[in-house]
Amino acid sequence: MDAREIRKRVDEALYGFVDHQRPLLGAVSAELMPLMAALDALLSGGKRLRPAFCYWGWQGSGGGDLPEFFTAAASLELLQAGALIHDDVMDGSDTRRGMPAVHRRFEALHAESGWRGSAQGFGAGAAILLGNVCLTWCDEMYQGSGLPDEALTRGRPLFNRMRTEVMCGQYLDLLGQARGPLPDGHAMVEAALRVIRFKSAKYTVERPLQLGAALADSPSVEALSAYGMPVGIAFQLRDDVLGVYGDPAETGKPAGDDLREGKRTVLVALALERASAAQAATVERLLGDPELDTAGVETLREIIVSTGALDACEKMIDRYAAEASAALVAAPLTSDARDALSELTVAATARTV
Repeated sequence: MDAREIRKRVDEALYGFVDHQRPLLGAVSAELMPLMAALDALLSGGKRLRPAFCYWGWQGSGGGDLPEFFTAAASLELLQAGALIHDDVMDGSDTRRGMPAVHRRFEALHAESGWRGSAQGFGAGAAILLGNVCLTWCDEMYQGSGLPDEALTRGRPLFNRMRTEVMCGQYLDLLGQARGPLPDGHAMVEAALRVIRFKSAKYTVERPLQLGAALADSPSVEALSAYGMPVGIAFQLRDDVLGVYGDPAETGKPAGDDLREGKRTVLVALALERASAAQAATVERLLGDPELDTAGVETLREIIVSTGALDACEKMIDRYAAEASAALVAAPLTSDARDALSELTVAATARTV
């Protein structure tokens, strides 16, 4: 099954589940429909990477062509939706996937309707609630997928652990932005890598891949970490580079948004590790400024390049991708799964800047 067919099957399951829930909210009140419209818009985008990795863990471990599996795998997109909605509230992001972030949609609804109170507070509250709905529904969709109870029970510890891990990673990310620089550059890089492991690598690649294998009753679930973790790290490092240097038409967010949000990424940590005192002072002054203009973004970009941080980050991506590729050769998966995962590794980490 190729990537297009996997996405088609995932989308059918995902949209089918959401459409089933729609009248339940409508029965409560027609005033809930803007929540559904915001969710529909968010779910229309995305790469569906998590269900894809889950599929190849399942298929590569002997799983069959079951529609129930795609329902279970598609539940990961609701987990992703909830995490993104909450992430955008915490970061104060204006856009997501080329559209207004959910909290901004509801700020605008409040303002346009002339309602009382704070439009910003209403937007944040509505987004938090919609994110909570997504997190509730992801569990409901997984458990009600129709897969045998024994399969769901095998997958449940991984499903639960993944949800806890991403929240832990999210807190560490929030903490890094609030705390600011650590005493030495190496500690900053390690802290940023720890965020990546829990907020992204485990959640995007390692756990979905393992979940698929567990659902298929593979005896070698843990062995898949040797591939899943490094490719997950490489994927997030690439995303961090795109967050600073990427084309907004491709990333769906304004150029330099990660800098305005004060993200303590590995890329930023590498720059601070190598920066002169004057460069470090400039980074600390500009990083996290929500009003950072194009000139400020360009100043930070130049420092990242001139310190060698961008080159160092690219070398890290190459190193982690090579580690994942080497592990994939020995992974306890079918050959077609290894071939597909090899292609996913390239797609997730290739330079597009």
